Amino acid sequence: MEKHFGLRIDDKLLKKFHYVCAYEGRSANRQLLQLIIKCIAEYEQAHGTIELDDNTDTK
Repeated sequence: MEKHFGLRIDDKLLKKFHYVCAYEGRSANRQLLQLIIKCIAEYEQAHGTIELDDNTDTK
């Protein structure tokens, strides 16, 4: 199931992020997904697989 994720961000920071996204050839959404995937992979490499169950809070 896909979820919507809102983000408050400074205008200057957002403009710079969009610049990087364009350089990478990705939409802002896809770039954020790639960064989240990388963050989780690095965490799991250092700390082990994150196990989720039906009671895990996914706000």
